[in-house]
Amino acid sequence: MPQLNAYLVFDGECAAAMRFYESVFGGTLSMTTQADALGDGEASAGEDARILHARLVFAEGQRLMGSDCPPGMPYEGIKGFSLSLIYPGIDEAQRVFDALAVGGQVTMPMQRTYWAGAFGMLTDRFGTPWMVNGELIDP
Repeated sequence: MPQLNAYLVFDGECAAAMRFYESVFGGTLSMTTQADALGDGEASAGEDARILHARLVFAEGQRLMGSDCPPGMPYEGIKGFSLSLIYPGIDEAQRVFDALAVGGQVTMPMQRTYWAGAFGMLTDRFGTPWMVNGELIDP
C-alpha cells in the first residue's frame, strides 16, 4: 500500500523548522544542504546552507519532509491545506498543540467537539497550518 507523506517548502527556514518539528515529535532527522549535494564551491554564495531535502521519521514510521525553495524560484508560502494530527489521548494532543503554538498563531483553541475529546487549529511560527485532534469520538 502506498504511503502519503507531507512535503513542506520553506524560504530559507527549512533547517530551523525541521529541527523544531524534531523537538516536538521526536524521531530521527536527516537533512542535505545544497553544499552537501553540489560539493564545495558549487552552490551559489549564500545558498549553500539552504536545505535540498529534509526528512523527519517519527512515531511508527510517519514522515514529514521538506526543503527550501530553489534559488531564484519565487516563494509563495504555505497555503491551501492543514496538516492533521490525531492522538489517542487528550494529554498528548494538548502537549503537541501547545508546543506547535509557541511563536505561532492559534486560530481555534483546543476544545471538545462532536468528533474529538479535544481539537484545535493553529499556524506555527514557520507558517505551517496544523489541526490537532485528541481522543476521537466514534459517532
